[in-house]
Amino acid sequence: MPALKPGVLLTETEYGMALLDQESAEYWTLNPTAALVLQTVLDGHGPERAAELLIARYDGVDARQAGEDVVRIVAELRAAGLLTA
Repeated sequence: MPALKPGVLLTETEYGMALLDQESAEYWTLNPTAALVLQTVLDGHGPERAAELLIARYDGVDARQAGEDVVRIVAELRAAGLLTA
C-alpha cells in the first residue's frame, strides 16, 4: 500500500494539497484532482476507488479517462519520490 515517504509533510490547501519533502526542501502543489487521488490511496484504497471518486466528482469524466488519470498521478508522485511502495 502506498504511503508518503518519511519526512514528507502534507497539508490541505484552498486549492488542493501541498507537500514538502523536508530532506530535499522541495515543495509540490497538487490540484484538487491529484489531491483526491493521493488522499484516496493514502487512505488505503486502490486505484479503482480513486477513479470512482473522480467520476462521481467531475461531470463528463468517463471510467477510462479516470483510470488513466489515477495511474498517471500515482506514477508522477512515485517518480518525484513522494510515495513509497
